[in-house]
Amino acid sequence: MAVKRMRDTEAIDRPRERIAAEGPAVLEDRDLVAAIIGKGIPGRDVNIIATDITDLLKLKGTEMTYGDLTEIKGIGGTKASQMVAAFELARRYIEKSGIKISRPEDILLMSADLIHKQQEYFILFTLNGAGEVIRRHTITKGTLTHSPVHPREVFGPALADHAASVIFVHNHPSGNTEPSDADITITRTLAEAGEILGIRVLDHVIVAKTGHTSLKERGLF
Repeated sequence: MAVKRMRDTEAIDRPRERIAAEGPAVLEDRDLVAAIIGKGIPGRDVNIIATDITDLLKLKGTEMTYGDLTEIKGIGGTKASQMVAAFELARRYIEKSGIKISRPEDILLMSADLIHKQQEYFILFTLNGAGEVIRRHTITKGTLTHSPVHPREVFGPALADHAASVIFVHNHPSGNTEPSDADITITRTLAEAGEILGIRVLDHVIVAKTGHTSLKERGLF
């Protein structure tokens, strides 16, 4: 489907005008990106460039880099810097926001980028004594079906954050959120290691485009 050019869009329906009138929540991802980068280049409308960036976001999520962006035609150093700065600022304030986790769904917003990954990622969320998120850590990036993880890789960051508890999240690119035998085994191993260190494992959540599964709710550790 052809992407509608910005100049063919009524002024009232353009991203920045809609943000001013209605707020950013009403915009689709592409329009939010277009609002950040502002304009295109001769021969490449801003909406086309924003579509390319949105496709990249679906693939890489917030791990999209400056280098990834500058490979897109129409994105130079200035626009790439604007995008990565926006994500870094959002990440910092998410980490500092004191988001309290009381159920698996609470962690899903902070893990939404994982559902588009083509490889397995194992993510660690560290929490303080009040159950508030301290920080998100990417522990491993694996193959299409496997992301090996070792207790020392997990609990090193947890100890550095002075975490009272942790939550694990990993994605299944296949779309099936059913825990594998390996998922269950490593979760039990990590829970035992955490008990020794005095860091409680609250949950291990598997996410995919089809939904999520909590190993804690399933009683698997």
